Amino acid sequence: MVVKVTMKGEKSRSKALKIVVGLSGVESASLKGHDKSQIEVTGDGVDAVKLTSLLRKGVGYAELVSVSAADKKDDKKDETKLPPPFYYYQCQPVPSYGYVENYGPSCSIL
Repeated sequence: MVVKVTMKGEKSRSKALKIVVGLSGVESASLKGHDKSQIEVTGDGVDAVKLTSLLRKGVGYAELVSVSAADKKDDKKDETKLPPPFYYYQCQPVPSYGYVENYGPSCSIL
């Protein structure tokens, strides 16, 4: 959604952004327009009426310009995900041990 707010300086801009970001459901907020008098708010479940009334109380005149569903750019990234890598583990052969009995003479000299 986009909200037009009458802001007279950098102090009122930062105050307006603090109010917007403090509202529940807001994911991001940015200043728009040639004079930075519009605040673009993205989030899920943001109450537009509550937002404008808080801005009117804290900063000054606030007007709701537009409310629309945000484009889901993250969904496209999810579709192009690669499958998880396949790890190949090679098992080492176990050495075989054997017991050999020597039935020859009990004493041998080499």
